[in-house]
Amino acid sequence: MKQTPAHSVVNQDLLGLIPPNARRVVEVGCMHGAMARAYRAKNPAVEYVGIDIDPDYAAVAAEACHQALAGDIETFTPAAFDKLFPSDCWIFGDCLEHLRDPWRIVKTIRAGIDADGCLLACIPNAQHWSVQMRLATGLFRYEDSGLMDRTHVRWFTRITMMEMFFQAGWKIETAFSRQLPTQAPATLMAGIRAIAETGGTDPDQAERDANAFQLLFKVTPA
Repeated sequence: MKQTPAHSVVNQDLLGLIPPNARRVVEVGCMHGAMARAYRAKNPAVEYVGIDIDPDYAAVAAEACHQALAGDIETFTPAAFDKLFPSDCWIFGDCLEHLRDPWRIVKTIRAGIDADGCLLACIPNAQHWSVQMRLATGLFRYEDSGLMDRTHVRWFTRITMMEMFFQAGWKIETAFSRQLPTQAPATLMAGIRAIAETGGTDPDQAERDANAFQLLFKVTPA
Protein backbone atom coordinates (compact mmCIF):
# COMPACT_ATOMS: atom_id res chain seq x y z
CA MET A 1 0.00 0.00 0.00
CA LYS A 2 1.36 3.41 -0.97
CA GLN A 3 2.28 5.54 2.02
CA THR A 4 0.64 8.84 2.96
CA PRO A 5 1.27 11.39 0.20
CA ALA A 6 4.48 13.29 0.94
CA HIS A 7 4.36 17.01 1.64
CA SER A 8 6.81 19.78 2.52
CA VAL A 9 4.83 21.31 5.38
CA VAL A 10 6.87 21.64 8.58
CA ASN A 11 5.06 20.91 11.83
CA GLN A 12 6.14 24.09 13.59
CA ASP A 13 4.95 22.87 16.98
CA LEU A 14 7.10 19.75 16.66
CA LEU A 15 10.04 21.76 15.33
CA GLY A 16 9.84 23.96 18.43
CA LEU A 17 10.27 20.93 20.69
CA ILE A 18 13.64 19.90 19.22
CA PRO A 19 16.44 20.90 21.62
CA PRO A 20 18.24 23.93 20.13
CA ASN A 21 21.66 22.26 20.38
CA ALA A 22 20.84 18.64 19.55
CA ARG A 23 23.89 16.66 18.53
CA ARG A 24 22.39 13.83 16.48
CA VAL A 25 18.73 13.72 15.45
CA VAL A 26 17.00 10.66 14.04
CA GLU A 27 13.65 11.34 12.35
CA VAL A 28 11.47 8.36 11.50
CA GLY A 29 9.02 9.10 8.71
CA CYS A 30 11.05 12.00 7.34
CA MET A 31 9.19 12.13 3.99
CA HIS A 32 11.00 14.70 1.83
CA GLY A 33 13.17 16.09 4.63
CA ALA A 34 11.27 19.30 5.35
CA MET A 35 11.86 19.04 9.10
CA ALA A 36 15.54 18.30 8.59
CA ARG A 37 15.96 21.32 6.37
CA ALA A 38 14.15 23.62 8.82
CA TYR A 39 16.05 22.40 11.88
CA ARG A 40 19.48 22.39 10.23
CA ALA A 41 18.94 26.05 9.35
CA LYS A 42 18.67 26.71 13.09
CA ASN A 43 21.42 24.31 14.19
CA PRO A 44 23.98 23.75 11.39
CA ALA A 45 26.20 21.66 13.67
CA VAL A 46 23.64 18.87 14.10
CA GLU A 47 23.99 15.49 12.42
CA TYR A 48 20.56 14.66 11.02
CA VAL A 49 19.51 11.14 10.02
CA GLY A 50 16.22 10.62 8.22
CA ILE A 51 14.40 7.31 7.80
CA ASP A 52 11.43 6.65 5.55
CA ILE A 53 9.78 3.43 4.47
CA ASP A 54 9.24 4.83 0.96
CA PRO A 55 12.51 4.77 -1.01
CA ASP A 56 11.32 7.59 -3.29
CA TYR A 57 10.72 9.82 -0.27
CA ALA A 58 14.09 8.91 1.26
CA ALA A 59 15.86 9.75 -2.01
CA VAL A 60 14.46 13.28 -1.90
CA ALA A 61 15.17 13.60 1.84
CA ALA A 62 18.83 12.77 1.20
CA GLU A 63 19.25 16.33 -0.07
CA ALA A 64 18.30 17.70 3.36
CA CYS A 65 19.78 15.07 5.70
CA HIS A 66 23.34 13.97 6.36
CA GLN A 67 22.02 10.46 5.85
CA ALA A 68 18.63 9.27 4.61
CA LEU A 69 17.77 5.60 5.02
CA ALA A 70 15.03 3.85 3.09
CA GLY A 71 13.42 1.07 5.08
CA ASP A 72 10.96 -0.10 7.66
CA ILE A 73 12.32 0.78 11.11
CA GLU A 74 10.54 -2.26 12.52
CA THR A 75 12.53 -4.64 10.32
CA PHE A 76 15.96 -3.13 10.95
CA THR A 77 18.43 -5.73 12.20
CA PRO A 78 19.86 -5.17 15.68
CA ALA A 79 23.12 -4.12 14.06
CA ALA A 80 21.40 -1.58 11.81
CA PHE A 81 19.41 -0.21 14.74
CA ASP A 82 22.57 0.11 16.84
CA LYS A 83 24.13 2.32 14.16
CA LEU A 84 21.48 4.94 14.92
CA PHE A 85 23.15 5.52 18.27
CA PRO A 86 24.60 7.54 19.87
CA SER A 87 21.74 9.99 19.32
CA ASP A 88 20.05 12.50 21.60
CA CYS A 89 16.77 13.26 19.81
CA TRP A 90 14.32 11.00 17.99
CA ILE A 91 11.34 12.41 16.09
CA PHE A 92 8.11 10.66 15.12
CA GLY A 93 5.90 13.19 13.34
CA ASP A 94 2.57 11.43 12.67
CA CYS A 95 4.45 8.14 12.38
CA LEU A 96 3.96 5.93 15.45
CA GLU A 97 0.42 5.12 14.37
CA HIS A 98 1.84 3.59 11.17
CA LEU A 99 3.95 1.04 13.07
CA ARG A 100 2.82 -2.48 13.90
CA ASP A 101 4.49 -2.43 17.32
CA PRO A 102 5.25 1.17 18.31
CA TRP A 103 5.49 0.07 21.95
CA ARG A 104 8.57 -2.01 21.14
CA ILE A 105 10.19 0.77 19.14
CA VAL A 106 9.88 3.45 21.82
CA LYS A 107 11.17 0.97 24.40
CA THR A 108 14.17 0.08 22.24
CA ILE A 109 15.00 3.76 21.74
CA ARG A 110 14.71 4.35 25.47
CA ALA A 111 17.35 1.69 26.07
CA GLY A 112 19.86 3.24 23.66
CA ILE A 113 19.32 6.99 23.73
CA ASP A 114 21.80 9.37 25.33
CA ALA A 115 21.12 10.06 29.00
CA ASP A 116 20.13 13.66 28.19
CA GLY A 117 18.16 12.67 25.13
CA CYS A 118 14.49 13.01 24.23
CA LEU A 119 11.84 11.54 21.98
CA LEU A 120 9.35 13.81 20.23
CA ALA A 121 6.06 12.65 18.80
CA CYS A 122 2.97 14.04 17.14
CA ILE A 123 0.17 11.47 17.27
CA PRO A 124 -3.37 11.61 15.82
CA ASN A 125 -6.10 11.40 18.43
CA ALA A 126 -8.61 8.60 17.92
CA GLN A 127 -10.85 10.24 20.51
CA HIS A 128 -11.44 13.31 18.33
CA TRP A 129 -15.12 14.18 18.02
CA SER A 130 -15.09 13.54 14.26
CA VAL A 131 -13.97 9.94 14.82
CA GLN A 132 -16.56 9.46 17.56
CA MET A 133 -19.24 10.74 15.20
CA ARG A 134 -18.11 8.33 12.47
CA LEU A 135 -18.33 5.43 14.92
CA ALA A 136 -21.77 6.48 16.14
CA THR A 137 -23.11 6.71 12.59
CA GLY A 138 -21.25 3.67 11.25
CA LEU A 139 -19.48 5.75 8.59
CA PHE A 140 -16.02 4.59 9.62
CA ARG A 141 -14.35 4.82 6.20
CA TYR A 142 -10.65 5.09 5.48
CA GLU A 143 -9.24 8.05 3.54
CA ASP A 144 -5.95 9.02 1.89
CA SER A 145 -4.80 11.21 4.78
CA GLY A 146 -5.89 12.67 8.11
CA LEU A 147 -7.29 10.85 11.12
CA MET A 148 -8.78 8.15 8.90
CA ASP A 149 -5.57 7.60 6.89
CA ARG A 150 -5.81 4.10 5.42
CA THR A 151 -2.15 3.42 6.31
CA HIS A 152 -2.77 3.82 10.05
CA VAL A 153 -2.46 0.47 11.81
CA ARG A 154 -2.70 1.67 15.43
CA TRP A 155 -5.10 4.04 17.15
CA PHE A 156 -4.34 6.03 20.30
CA THR A 157 -6.13 8.28 22.75
CA ARG A 158 -4.45 10.67 25.17
CA ILE A 159 -4.52 8.02 27.90
CA THR A 160 -3.08 5.22 25.79
CA MET A 161 -0.40 7.51 24.35
CA MET A 162 0.77 8.31 27.86
CA GLU A 163 0.65 4.64 28.83
CA MET A 164 2.87 3.73 25.88
CA PHE A 165 5.57 6.13 27.01
CA PHE A 166 5.33 5.34 30.73
CA GLN A 167 5.52 1.59 30.15
CA ALA A 168 8.62 2.03 27.98
CA GLY A 169 10.48 3.94 30.68
CA TRP A 170 9.90 7.54 29.59
CA LYS A 171 8.58 10.52 31.51
CA ILE A 172 6.56 13.29 29.92
CA GLU A 173 8.31 16.63 29.93
CA THR A 174 5.91 18.47 27.62
CA ALA A 175 2.50 17.57 26.22
CA PHE A 176 -0.13 19.62 24.43
CA SER A 177 -2.82 19.28 21.80
CA ARG A 178 -3.41 20.72 18.37
CA GLN A 179 -6.96 21.54 17.37
CA LEU A 180 -8.81 22.19 14.15
CA PRO A 181 -10.73 25.43 13.55
CA THR A 182 -13.86 23.34 12.86
CA GLN A 183 -15.99 22.99 15.98
CA ALA A 184 -18.04 19.97 16.94
CA PRO A 185 -21.84 20.33 16.74
CA ALA A 186 -23.13 21.30 20.18
CA THR A 187 -25.48 18.32 20.27
CA LEU A 188 -22.62 15.92 19.51
CA MET A 189 -20.48 17.36 22.29
CA ALA A 190 -23.42 17.09 24.68
CA GLY A 191 -23.67 13.42 23.73
CA ILE A 192 -19.94 12.89 24.32
CA ARG A 193 -20.28 14.46 27.75
CA ALA A 194 -23.26 12.23 28.51
CA ILE A 195 -21.32 9.11 27.49
CA ALA A 196 -18.44 10.16 29.77
CA GLU A 197 -20.79 10.65 32.70
CA THR A 198 -22.44 7.29 32.05
CA GLY A 199 -19.02 5.68 31.97
CA GLY A 200 -18.01 7.29 35.25
CA THR A 201 -15.39 9.64 33.82
CA ASP A 202 -14.96 13.41 33.86
CA PRO A 203 -17.15 15.01 31.15
CA ASP A 204 -14.97 18.12 31.07
CA GLN A 205 -11.90 16.02 30.32
CA ALA A 206 -13.87 14.05 27.75
CA GLU A 207 -14.75 17.29 25.99
CA ARG A 208 -11.13 18.47 26.01
CA ASP A 209 -9.98 15.11 24.65
CA ALA A 210 -12.65 15.19 21.94
CA ASN A 211 -11.40 18.56 20.71
CA ALA A 212 -7.77 17.42 20.33
CA PHE A 213 -6.94 16.55 16.72
CA GLN A 214 -3.35 15.58 17.52
CA LEU A 215 -1.25 15.41 20.66
CA LEU A 216 2.41 16.35 20.84
CA PHE A 217 4.87 14.97 23.36
CA LYS A 218 8.43 15.55 24.43
CA VAL A 219 9.49 12.64 26.61
CA THR A 220 12.79 12.05 28.36
CA PRO A 221 14.32 9.00 30.11
CA ALA A 222 12.60 8.33 33.43
